[in-house]
Amino acid sequence: MILYDYHPAPSPRRVRMFLAEKGIEIETRQIDLGAREQLGEAFRKINPRCTVPALALDDGAVLCDSMAITRYFEELRADPPLMGRDPLEKARVAEWIARCEQEGFFAVAEALRNKARSFADSALTGPKPYAQLPELAERGRTRAADFLDVLDERLSESAFLAGDNFSVADITGFIFVEFAGWVKVLPRGDQTHLMAWYQVIKARPSASA
Repeated sequence: MILYDYHPAPSPRRVRMFLAEKGIEIETRQIDLGAREQLGEAFRKINPRCTVPALALDDGAVLCDSMAITRYFEELRADPPLMGRDPLEKARVAEWIARCEQEGFFAVAEALRNKARSFADSALTGPKPYAQLPELAERGRTRAADFLDVLDERLSESAFLAGDNFSVADITGFIFVEFAGWVKVLPRGDQTHLMAWYQVIKARPSASA
């Protein structure tokens, strides 16, 4: 198996943290997004979506979504369970992954890709060029800041996003918080539950993956 990665990007980092938590090591190859290597013909043959991460399996199949990749490894190695231990927790993990993506990651991407010059002709990921809409940038920052409040409220109710146990939902939320810093959206001092949780996740060895 080969994991196609770009170390600075948040989505591949979700997979790296997950693999670190599982104690799984696989071959990794870097795709330089800054040089637009993902749009080159060689990588398009691997992943026509032109995104990372991508996991090429030994039988030639390719998984091109971070959560699909983590689900694959969860099925291969169930211990430690990172996608829930019982039906309700599994549902909560799925719910908070979705919220972190839709309300968090997408908001930051909206802010970043509609303002940064490097994304002038690629406001959305993938092979098709999409023009920036500058008015979306500030909306994205506002949405990201609002989601920090959502996380703080949730973490006032439980130790981790899906309940009492650390899961891939926490990996996703943690990386969102760091990704939000790219557009200068940072946790406030009064978001004490969020900050305490953030420090707990940051102290895990996988956070340096």
